[in-house]
Amino acid sequence: MKIVVAMSGGVDSSVAAALLAEQGHDVIGLSMQLYDQSDGQTSFGSCCTLDDLHDARRVAAAIRIPHYILNFERQFEETVVSNFVREYAGGRTPLPCTHCNSSLKFAALVDRAQGLGADAVATGHYARVDRDERGRFRLRRGVDPSKDQSYFLFSVTQDQLSRAVFPVGERAKDDVRAYARERALPVADKADSQEICFVPDRDYARFIEGHAPETRRDGPIVDEEGREIGRHGGIHRFTVGQRKGLGVASASPVPGAPLYVLRLRPSDGTVVVGPKASLERTTLTASRVNWIAREPAESVRAAVQIRHRHLAAPATVRALGGGRAEVTFDAPQIAVTPGQAAVFYNGDTVLGGGWID
Repeated sequence: MKIVVAMSGGVDSSVAAALLAEQGHDVIGLSMQLYDQSDGQTSFGSCCTLDDLHDARRVAAAIRIPHYILNFERQFEETVVSNFVREYAGGRTPLPCTHCNSSLKFAALVDRAQGLGADAVATGHYARVDRDERGRFRLRRGVDPSKDQSYFLFSVTQDQLSRAVFPVGERAKDDVRAYARERALPVADKADSQEICFVPDRDYARFIEGHAPETRRDGPIVDEEGREIGRHGGIHRFTVGQRKGLGVASASPVPGAPLYVLRLRPSDGTVVVGPKASLERTTLTASRVNWIAREPAESVRAAVQIRHRHLAAPATVRALGGGRAEVTFDAPQIAVTPGQAAVFYNGDTVLGGGWID
């Protein structure tokens, strides 16, 4: 089988390529250049830098497969960076890894694979794909629960899954590194990249202000009764559930108890804070919902994950039509955050997911 492998220069995608080559497939390595590096700068991020592209090429040479670099600077800016800035400026907390992995990398590589006459696209994601009893493709969690990345892939379609291969999804991370060492891959001990790779020093506020200077707009910090208890330098500096860095004295009903960000109001630039108990919610709605198999006609029971490191919680999910869904949890959840993804699971199978309103 002819398979295109997305090679980031990390150990996971490198092992994915090596495994497929070892199995006798006709493997082509593709890497993406996501931002301008003509002046040699690499401070933009910790992923897809010149060093990473060089590492991907070294691995391709070691396992004797062809390797090509694709320029996706414009698509990355439009799909990932612009969305990141726009969401924070609008009082939401974005999830750029999903936009990058599903909306950009995976979708784009499926198109490129077809142009190269390839049958499938492989990545280094810790996820699995198989078929249900009706022959429909299923997206499933990776076997290593500490590395599972199915949460970031909820927006993939049946057509994309029909061409998807996840070679490391059946392995634990330690086994992946062990295989890389056995094969003497030059990235065997390379550290994993941080999740949001394109923000230098994790200074989100400075990055956003550099792209959208109008976000430098101060406003009030108020308690649940609307009393102003402080000022801030822009709502893009805050996220729902945040406790540190509020810069206000406690106005909690319990003396000395910490305050948390409860809501962000971009219309008037207000940050609403209160005690942790006020973060609890039992319902949410999600938009741009993708059902991987089909949209259910009736409510379904599911375990719903509202953040990458969140433990999926029992809930009832009801499709509302128009790409929207309502989730009702059995028990209150802390810090349901607009802009993050709500992903619906049946056991280890992804039913679908959408963006929290």
